[in-house]
Amino acid sequence: MEKNLIGLNKTEAKALTDELNKLLADYQVLYMNVRGYHWNIKGRDFFELHAKFEEMYTDLVVKVDELAERILTLGSQPVHGYSKYLALSDISETLDVTEGTAAIKHVLAAYQTLLVKQRQILTTASELGDEGSVGLLSDYISQQEKETWMLNAYLQ
Repeated sequence: MEKNLIGLNKTEAKALTDELNKLLADYQVLYMNVRGYHWNIKGRDFFELHAKFEEMYTDLVVKVDELAERILTLGSQPVHGYSKYLALSDISETLDVTEGTAAIKHVLAAYQTLLVKQRQILTTASELGDEGSVGLLSDYISQQEKETWMLNAYLQ
């Protein structure tokens, strides 16, 4: 069995990076959606949501970079290009969302998609013995579970 640079099975690591690239695509689409919410939000909650969406997209861009670097660490190449992101992502592009409740609902749906996918990838990474990916995904899951609770509370 051939090993990659960090000592993991090369074939299994490639399968993992294929899934991480799909996750990267999800994050890129969500990032652009949240940027759009930040730019276009209107209404009574403008100031609060404008700031919240900036906090979100700033966090998402960090995660995009971390995922791309993890894919490289595992010996593969991160996908790039929005046509590829849209083709690979399970999160749909949202356009012209200006209403706060609608934007928050879109984010919650995206987080649900991310959480399900990240738990599956975490299991695969754990079976491979890839503690680096496990730690990264575990952190994302914990943060997004809390954020989901908070956004849901905001809607009520």
